[in-house]
Amino acid sequence: MTDPIAKPDCPQCEGRGWLVADDGGAGTARPCPCRKELLVPRLLDSSGIPPRYKDCTLGSFKLAGYSAAPVLALQEAKERCTRYVHEFLTPEGTFRQTGLLLVGPPGSGKTHLAAAVLGALIRRYSLRGRFVDFSSLINQIQSTFDPASPESKHDILDPVMEAELLVIDELGAQNPTPFVKDILYLVLNHRYTHRLPTIFTSNFRLELATNSNLADTDLLERRLTPPLVSRLYEMAEVISLEVDDFRKARRTKQGRSEAVRP
Repeated sequence: MTDPIAKPDCPQCEGRGWLVADDGGAGTARPCPCRKELLVPRLLDSSGIPPRYKDCTLGSFKLAGYSAAPVLALQEAKERCTRYVHEFLTPEGTFRQTGLLLVGPPGSGKTHLAAAVLGALIRRYSLRGRFVDFSSLINQIQSTFDPASPESKHDILDPVMEAELLVIDELGAQNPTPFVKDILYLVLNHRYTHRLPTIFTSNFRLELATNSNLADTDLLERRLTPPLVSRLYEMAEVISLEVDDFRKARRTKQGRSEAVRP
């Protein structure tokens, strides 16, 4: 019997998708390499990574165009994300239970790094990953309240809550209504209880720094409830990308280059 996720003409498994080892009659099976070759593209397509970030890798994360201090901050963020990928599979053979919380201003590269980590781990372990923009997720859930909606709230939430690795992009960007906080708590509590790793990105800082231009509204703690913030700290390792707008810096550098052209 052939496996739909296998090459019918594979010389190793002959279309079955599995290789059976001759180990004294136990018949231990392992996936055929052709199965992963077909499965990974499907998992990437269904992950929800936006087209803009689908080809992002840790190697393509550029550090040019900054003064020394921001470059060091970005380099450290890249290295810690790379280490997370390499250490995702524990010595016990299980996946990590904790995730990452990438914080920094818009354009600092948070989404690039989060998408790159998710893509790398899907390719490496064929895991079921999911990328969601939290504002879009809220809108999708609210659309199910329409009696004519073909989807239910659980149709939207279940794949998010059960993903082997989840990315929640733009945490805190939503108006923090009780409904938004309830949905976030529902997702976080489920993933925390079931020890499922989650990667978050947020434009909001975690604490009020010495920068006097920052208001309380710039803090993630002011956008979420104390139980949610506490849960975040337990679920994720914080990585700070405290740099000026990445896109703005790039445009400035390009402008200078064009200005010196003959």
